[in-house]
Formats: sequence, C-alpha cells, structure tokens
Amino acid sequence: MREWTREKRLRTRSENGTLALGEMMTELLVAPKLVVLRGELGMGKTTLVRGMAAALGANADEVTSPTFTLVHEYKGRKTRLIHLDLYRLENETELETVGLWEMADAPDALVMVEWGDKFASVMERADAEVSISQGEVENERLLLVNWRDR
Repeated sequence: MREWTREKRLRTRSENGTLALGEMMTELLVAPKLVVLRGELGMGKTTLVRGMAAALGANADEVTSPTFTLVHEYKGRKTRLIHLDLYRLENETELETVGLWEMADAPDALVMVEWGDKFASVMERADAEVSISQGEVENERLLLVNWRDR
C-alpha cells in the first residue's frame, strides 16, 4: 500500500463538534476523493458525513447510515457526497456489483467508505483515511486524518 503523505489529528467532545469537523474536512478532502472511514459503532462516522453534507450544500437531515442499503448519495451544490458501508460485503467481486470504482472515478464525487479497510483494493485506491476512536472521556472522539497529496 502507498504511504500517506499528510496527517492531521483532531478532537471533538460533542455531536455538534463532530458536525463542525465534518464541515471543515470538506476543505481538506476536495472531490474527487475516495476516503476510508474507520471507527467502531457509535463513534460518529455518520455524524461526520452529516457535517460534510451540510458544508457541500446537501440536505444534512437526510443523512443516515448506509448499513442496510450499502450506498447513500447526497447532491450538494457542486459535489456529490456518496456514503457507502461495505460491512456486509465479503469479497472483491461484490465491490464491482456496488459500482464503487465508477463512483470513485467521478470528478464531482467525494466518496466516504465505511469498512473499506476490509479490502486491499480499496485501501490501495484510497486518497485518504479518517479514523475515529474513543477519547479519554465519554463524549470525546479522536480523529486521525491521513491523506496523499495528488
């Protein structure tokens, strides 16, 4: 796997803080990008995507977890925000049926992929990775953003 060239560490202690970090990340992660989201259940991955949707001009109230539908797409002013959850996929062939590579190649798409680290091909093509983990106190979340310069 290619190495990341940039890194940013962030911290939040509330849902509103996570939304604000999502908004800020749209300035770091400009489309087209394929971004892997890492974090256990309840860490705020969907909340982060909701903040990104708001910043891009999409309806943030429509953002929900794609766990059962696999893919949700939100249309912003200039950028499409595509949120995928690959947890239920078991092999590389299933990635083809979802159309991940077509989405990732779209010039107007910011593609956020949960559980993408299950697949070597996703990690190889990823432009960035956002890892969310529990902080020292209950509501604290630590975010590590890694990306490659183009």
